[in-house]
Amino acid sequence: MVYLSARAATAYDNAYHNKLRGRMWRALEGTAYDDRHDSGEPPGFVMSNPFPPRDMTEGDERKLLVASPDEELLANVAADLLEDPELNIGEMPFHVEDVTSLAPDVGEPGTRGTIETGTGLLVRIPPWRCDEYGIDHPGGDTAVFWQPEHTTEPLVEQLEANLDKKHDLFAHDHLPGPSDVEGDLFDGFELLKTFAVPVTVTEGQEMTYVLSKWRFDYTVRDDHHRRHLNLALDCGLGERNSLGLGFLNVTDRTRPSESELEGRDALA
Repeated sequence: MVYLSARAATAYDNAYHNKLRGRMWRALEGTAYDDRHDSGEPPGFVMSNPFPPRDMTEGDERKLLVASPDEELLANVAADLLEDPELNIGEMPFHVEDVTSLAPDVGEPGTRGTIETGTGLLVRIPPWRCDEYGIDHPGGDTAVFWQPEHTTEPLVEQLEANLDKKHDLFAHDHLPGPSDVEGDLFDGFELLKTFAVPVTVTEGQEMTYVLSKWRFDYTVRDDHHRRHLNLALDCGLGERNSLGLGFLNVTDRTRPSESELEGRDALA
C-alpha cells in the first residue's frame, strides 16, 4: 500500500495508465525484473488506480496498491518510491508519504467470498477462436474485445488460459495450474458495467480498450484453488496488467464455521 498526498489541486485523470506503468518500470530499472519490460509476457505485477478516484486539492490523501506474487519485486518498488517520492501519474502530481506491506488472501478452504475488479478487465478473443464462439470477426489478425453479447463462456476460458500462463511463469511448476484441476475458478459472475477508455499503449500510440467490471463469487475448494485465486489477486486477471488493468479486491470473505471445518477434516 502506497500512501500519497496531492502536491497540487487537480482533476482526476482517468487516462493515468501509461504514466503509472512507466513509474513502476522505472522503479525496477537495473533489477532482475528489468528484462520483463516489453517482453510480451505477463509482468508479474498489477496496480490499482489511485483511490478514491475524485478531483483533488493540495494535500488531499490518496492510496495506491501494487500487487505481485514476488516479494522481492515489491521490495524493489517500495524502496524506489521511498527514495524518490515524487510520483506523477498522468496529470496528477503526488508525493509518496509512506509504503506498507499487505498480505491479501482469499482464505482457507471452505471460505466463501466476493472478488471485484477494482479496475477494468481487458479480455480479447483471438480471431481463430471467434467462429467457435459464434462471434463475428471483421477479418485480419485483430482480436475482438469481449462484450456482453458474447456470453461468459469465452470470457471464462480466456481468463483461465491467461491465469494458466501466469501460473507457468510465477508459480511452482510442480503444482497443478488452474486448468489442471476440476472445478471453476469462480462460483458466479455479476457484470457491473462495460466501458471504453482511451489507453496509451506505447508513446505516441493510443488505443480505445473495451473493458468490463465484475463481481465474482467464490468458495475455496482446497489449497490448490486457494493458490490460484491468490495468484489472480497478485498478478491481476486478464491482459495488460502492467497498465493496471485487471486489479482485484476481496470485498467480502466469510470463514468456514467450526462444524464445516470438522466435516472437512472427517472427509479428509
